Amino acid sequence: NQESYLLKLLDPAKDIVLGIGPAGTRKTLLAVQVAVKMFKEKQVNKIVVTRPVVSVDEDIGFLPGSLEEKMAPWTIPIFDVFKLYFTTNDIRNMLYEGIIEISPLAYMRGRTLREAFIIMDEGQNTTIEQMKMFLTRLGFGSKAVVNGDLSQIDLPKSTKSGLKHAIEVLKDVESIKSTKFTARDVVRHSLVQEIVEAYDNFE
Repeated sequence: NQESYLLKLLDPAKDIVLGIGPAGTRKTLLAVQVAVKMFKEKQVNKIVVTRPVVSVDEDIGFLPGSLEEKMAPWTIPIFDVFKLYFTTNDIRNMLYEGIIEISPLAYMRGRTLREAFIIMDEGQNTTIEQMKMFLTRLGFGSKAVVNGDLSQIDLPKSTKSGLKHAIEVLKDVESIKSTKFTARDVVRHSLVQEIVEAYDNFE
């Protein structure tokens, strides 16, 4: 499944790729690695990272600091991958110059992202309206990746996940492809596979 996902990320005919599955399956890692590869090969001019801000503990407005600092708790996994390829100073400069952009999903409305590699994490926590808005930001020369775990939806019970809805609505669109990961694809401590499987079986 990782190979299938990676091939879709690298396929220029697939403008939007959906990665659906549990934590630890390397969805984010592979997406960021391909984003870095495409940037270094000048296929894109910038890397945009976004996610819906849904938290049971804190709202983004109450966190101190700049927008990047407010988003930091949610983007640590992505920056862990950036640090494999760039120095801390390089990353700081790329953020300053807008080459790497961290943006809450709410800030995407009205924009068109051209020649960009756009990564949305935690896509399961979008509403239907948010997902449609995000997918229609795609401009010429861009690729978008939406990753999410449908077993970890933090939306109110009455609200349908935008990712779940998009999988159904867009299944026949040729330029949009998805990969579904399972507990067997988890690349972490072997116990994590057992935990994921136990929760899946229980539910």
